[in-house]
Parts: sequence; structure tokens; C-alpha cells
Amino acid sequence: MKLNPWMKAGIGLGFALIWSCPTLAARTAEKNFGLDVKITGESEADRDLGTRSGGDVSGVGLDLRPWVYGERGNWSAYAMGQAVAATDIIETDPLNQSSDQGQTQTSSIDGREPDKSYLAMREFWIGYSGLTPYPGEQLKFGRQRLHNNDGMWRDTNIEALNWTFDTTLLRANLGVAERFSEYRTDLTELAPDDKDRVHLYGDVATQWQPGHWAGLRAHHSHDSGHLANPGEVVDDQDKTQTGDLTWLGLEADSDAYDFRNQNTLNYWASVTWLTGDRDALDTTTVNGEQIATGKQSGDVNAWATDLGIRLRLDPNWQVGAAYARGSDNYEQTGLQSNRSRFTGTRSFVRRFGEAFRGELGNLQAATLFTSWQLRGDYDASLIYHKFWRVDGDQNIEGSSINAVVDDNGINRQLIQGENDLGQEMDLVVTKYFKQGLLSAALSQSIDEPSALVRLRGGVFKPGDAYGKEVDSYMHRAFVDVIWQF
Repeated sequence: MKLNPWMKAGIGLGFALIWSCPTLAARTAEKNFGLDVKITGESEADRDLGTRSGGDVSGVGLDLRPWVYGERGNWSAYAMGQAVAATDIIETDPLNQSSDQGQTQTSSIDGREPDKSYLAMREFWIGYSGLTPYPGEQLKFGRQRLHNNDGMWRDTNIEALNWTFDTTLLRANLGVAERFSEYRTDLTELAPDDKDRVHLYGDVATQWQPGHWAGLRAHHSHDSGHLANPGEVVDDQDKTQTGDLTWLGLEADSDAYDFRNQNTLNYWASVTWLTGDRDALDTTTVNGEQIATGKQSGDVNAWATDLGIRLRLDPNWQVGAAYARGSDNYEQTGLQSNRSRFTGTRSFVRRFGEAFRGELGNLQAATLFTSWQLRGDYDASLIYHKFWRVDGDQNIEGSSINAVVDDNGINRQLIQGENDLGQEMDLVVTKYFKQGLLSAALSQSIDEPSALVRLRGGVFKPGDAYGKEVDSYMHRAFVDVIWQF
């Protein structure tokens, strides 16, 4: 088994934390070690919408995640490993964007072919909480979960130096992050978009009246990677764009992502401006190979918004609607998952479809949903999405659909001039068995209570932008069983 230097370093640090945590744990009454056991079954059909061979997934996987945590005074340490064995290349980890990309694209490049079974280090970090006297403040260094409530700026495991300040009236984050490795035994190379890319970010929000928050967000991405020179062959592992991009955002919400709030009316609203410069690679196909022909350079000016409202009909039932739009030149930060609790339940739901999984760039989405939860025992969400392109002559920023259609003799991802991308119905249902209590410091690393069974799935019906010859539907469905020891 060949490991790159960053993988070796990550495993080494992880074992060092594991070795040290029993000593640290002696100083705290909190739970300090555990094992998350997850069994996932996945069924997926027609990701390619019938336009090429493949596109189907069917399998069962076992995902074991041992973790240790300890504290001594103001210092803390945490490590979580991962061992996955499956009958097919399935998604046992919704945060693992690289695995999903590996399924979406057919890659012949060594180091980017996901295996059915692998070992990994999800997190390993050291924390210090003595910079201020406030209990909700902590500085973390190492591979960690970066997360914001809507999941549309940050929700990933990445190497970072991150400072968090979380009190009753004020929340703030400040940090720098860069991905050096996947820390997996199968993916020994980074995805092209992650190579030589540094992220600087910060946000602050204040509770201006009980239950109502307003805030500012900023994110800067510096990509210093190299684009292929004219005449060079371009493969799946080559960058297609570089540059410096800056996102500036305003947000407001009523604790809408907190499933425990009992507000009659919940809302969220955000608007984001994107500015900077971008170099994009131009290519042409020669004898079946992509050949670089040059690059296009230009300034970027784009914007996006996400708006939502949710009404509580009684203690159990809620209904809501949402709308999101990203202009034709907009792209997200690259650290997002687009997963959040926007339906008002404990379950994380993909904002742009469990099946379609759109990215907010040249995309607009209208959403209607209803949700139900019974104490801490059950919850369910039923969601309808309608998707369009903002500019019918440009591709969308991304989705999980891997179709290529014939547009008047030219192979394209989408039909030129057609805006209708399609519609989708999602269903997420969860049964919880027992409620475990964990340290507050682990709340971002471990999302779920002690045990659950969850069905999450979506059926996508493509629109006119995918042409008339594609299949009528595609689906993706998961059954997750999670038990925490």
C-alpha cells in the first residue's frame, strides 16, 4: 500500500493524538473515545440519463470511525479515523466530495480512482481555548471540520488554522485552510481544483434581538496552480482554471437551522457578491485527446442569493418555501456541501436535490417542502425542487448528472438556449433510537445522536436542457444505519 508523505504525516499525528488522549481524558468527565458504526446501502440509476454506458450504482458498505478526544486545562485534542469496506463504490460519507467526484467522472489517472475499500484519517487536530475568558472560544490547528449553518460556504474536512468565538450574542470565525492530501489509502492525489489553492475566511454575526441574527461573511481563494501550455495534452488531473476570487456576503436568519427552536415563523436570507480575476484554460479535441490552445483571462463580477421561509403549523408539522439564484459567472467557494437543516428537522438535507446535487452557479432553484418531527424519535421531510439555468447559452457550475447530449451534431452537456434543467422530489425519513451526550467541542465533528435508521433519496426528471432523447428519470437513494458506541 503506497502512502504519500501527507498521508503518512496525518496517520502519524493521528496515532500521536490517540496515544496522548487517555492521559488528557483523565482530566475531564466528558466521554473521550468511541466508535461510530455506519452501514449504508445505495441505489442509483441513470446518472448519465442513458447517454453512455454505466451510470448505475448498487451496493452496501460498512464504515467504521473510531475517535478519541481529551482535554487538559485549556488544551484539547481529537482524532477520528475511518475504515470503509463496500460491495461497490458507494457514498458512505456525504462530506467526501472527492469520492463523489470520482464516481461522476471516468478517470484513468493513478491516484484518483476510488476503491470499494479504503482507510482514512477524517480529522486530527489540537485545540486551545485560553485566548479569551469566554467559554465559546477555541483555536484549532490540524485537519478539522469547517462548517457553517447553511453549508453553502464551508462544510468539509480540511487542514486549517481556525479560530471560533461562539457566545449568546456574538458568533465569529476566522481562519486559513489548504488541502494537502485526501488522507485516504486509495486517493493519493488531490483533485485539480484543490491543488495549490489557499482559502482565507472570516464571518461575524450578532443576535440583534432574541432569536434573530444578522452577520457578515468573507472568503478569499488564492489559486496559484499552473495551466497547461498551448500544445500540451490535458488530462483529468490538470487544472482548468486559476485565479484570485473574493466572496463578500450579508446574512440574516431566525435560528432557522436550529431544529430545536419552536418559532412559529422562521426565515433565512443571504446575498453574496463575487469579485476577482480568473484564468480559464481553452482546449480542443485532437485524435480523441484534449489539447491546450491557450487561456482566457478576465475579471469576475457575480452574485448569488438564497431566501427561505418556514411556517410551523403545530408542534410537529412545518411547511416552507425557498428560492436561490447564482448568476451566470458565479461559483461557490469549493469548500461547500450545500447540506443543511433548512427543513427544520435534525436531518441534514441537500439544498439542491439529493439526486441532482446542483452547485449555485448559473442556476436558479425554487423549492417547496413540508417536514414533520415527533419529539426526538422521528423526523421526515418531503421536498420539491424546480431548476433552471440563468443563461441558457452557458453550462451550470456543476451537478451530479453526467450526461452528454447531441445538440445539432455537437456533443454538449446541455442543449444550447434551453433553460429548463428539470425538477426533483426528495424524501428524507429518520428513526432515532437513543440520544447520546457528547462534549460541545465535538458538535461539529459528530452530527448525529447515538443511533438511527435513515432513508434519503431523490427522483430527478430532466428538463428540455438535457434534450429529448435522454431517459425520463434518474434516482439516487440511501439507507443509513448508524450506531455510536
